[in-house]
Amino acid sequence: MNLSPEDGQLAYELDRAHVFHSWSAQAALKPMVIAGGLGSTVWDFDGNELLDFSSQLVNVNIGHQHPAVVAAIQAQADILATVAPAHANLARGQAAQRILERAGSEFSKVFFTNGGADANENAMRMARLYTGRDKVLSTYRSYHGNTGSAVVATGDWRRVPNEYARAHVHFFGPFSYRSEFWSTTPEEESARALHHLERVIQAEGPSSIAAILIETIPGTAGVLVPPPGYLAGVRALADKYGIVLIFDEVMCGFGRTGGWFAFQSLSEGGEPVIPDLITFAKGVNSGYVPVGGVIIPPFIADVFDEQVFPGGLTYSGHPLAMASIVGALDAMQNEGIVDNAARVGADVIGPGLRALAEKHEAIGEVRGLGVFWALDLVADPVTREPLSLATIGVLKAKLLSLGLLPFFADNRLHVVPPCVVTDAEVARALAIYDEAFTAVFA
Repeated sequence: MNLSPEDGQLAYELDRAHVFHSWSAQAALKPMVIAGGLGSTVWDFDGNELLDFSSQLVNVNIGHQHPAVVAAIQAQADILATVAPAHANLARGQAAQRILERAGSEFSKVFFTNGGADANENAMRMARLYTGRDKVLSTYRSYHGNTGSAVVATGDWRRVPNEYARAHVHFFGPFSYRSEFWSTTPEEESARALHHLERVIQAEGPSSIAAILIETIPGTAGVLVPPPGYLAGVRALADKYGIVLIFDEVMCGFGRTGGWFAFQSLSEGGEPVIPDLITFAKGVNSGYVPVGGVIIPPFIADVFDEQVFPGGLTYSGHPLAMASIVGALDAMQNEGIVDNAARVGADVIGPGLRALAEKHEAIGEVRGLGVFWALDLVADPVTREPLSLATIGVLKAKLLSLGLLPFFADNRLHVVPPCVVTDAEVARALAIYDEAFTAVFA
C-alpha cells in the first residue's frame, strides 16, 4: 500500500471545498477518507484498517476489489468502453442471461437502469402501463430511492419534503417487535397486517391500484424479516384484486440473505412466493459500476412487443456495468460466496449477536439472516424506547476507534458485512461490538 497522509488530507480538503453530500447538513460534515479496500477491510491514508461491517451502503456483497470483477471491467474497457442502449452488446446479453438464470423460469427479460431508484421508477411505470391504473401502495417502513416516484413510494421521513409525485398510498407492514397491530405472536402480526392491507386496498378502490411495492425484507427500515405467511398473503391479495406485485430486492438481493434473492431465501415449505416484477441493484455487481434493473415476466414483457415502452436511459446496459455483473455473478457462483453468506449467518453471526443481546440490555432485538442483520437498540428493554441519537453517536465513535466501520439507521445498528466475510472476521467484529457496548453503557 503506497499511502501518503498528505494525499488523505488533500482528499478531505477537496471534498469539503467542492463536494455536496446527500442527506446532510453540509457544514457539520467530517467525512472519513477511505484510501483503499480488500475483501471485508478498508483503510485510510494513514494505514489504519477497519472491518467494513457496513458493506459501504449494504452493497459490496462480493467484498472490496475482488480480482474477478476488476479484471472483467478492465477487459471490457479494452474492447468497448461504452455503447448506446439501442444497440445489442454481448456483455449486456450475458448479464441479463445470468440474472434470469438466478431469478427463475417465471421471468424472461431484464430492463437495465443506473441504480435501484430508477429500477423502482421503471417497475412502477411498467405496472401502471400494464394495468391501466395509477396508484402504488407501499409501506411506511421502507426506502425505495431518491428519484421522483421512488422517494414518494418511500415511507420514511425522507419522502415528506419530496412529495411531488402523485398516486402514492402507504400502509403499515408487519413488525412484531414494534407492532402497529397489538399482536402477541408473529402469526398474529402477519394476519393482522394482511387484514390492514386488504382494508387499505378496499378503501382506495382496487380498480385504481396498479401495484403493491414492497421490499422483500425492508433493509434501511431495520431488516424486518416478514413473519410466516405474510408474503404469501400479499401475493394472494394482489391476485385477488388484479394488482402487480413488485419485490424491491435492491438491498436484499444477490447473496445478502444467503440466497440469490431474498424471496427465495424466505420460501415456506420449499415454495418461494413469486412476485410479478423484481427490482435490483447493489449486490448484483457490488457497486463496482453503477447499475440496477427490473426483472420482467413474459406476460408483462409481451405487452410491449407492439406497444412502445416510454422509458429509457442513456447508460442503460452500460458495457462496463454489464461486464462487472458477469464477473461478479460468475465469481459468486464459482467460489460459493452465496453459500458462505448463508452458513456464516446461521452458524456465526446469528448466534454471536444473540449472545451479545443476552449480555447487553441495550440490544432490544436481533433480526436477520445471511449477512443481513440489525440490532434494535433501546434505552429501556421493557418499554422498548429507542436509544437516543446522542448515545448512538457515542457508540458509533467507539466502534470506529476500535477498528470497525458500522452502519447505523435511526436506533438500529445494522450488521451487514460482505458475503465473503470469514468466521475469524466475524469473531473479531463480535468482540469489537462487545467491547464498545461495554464501554458505552458502563
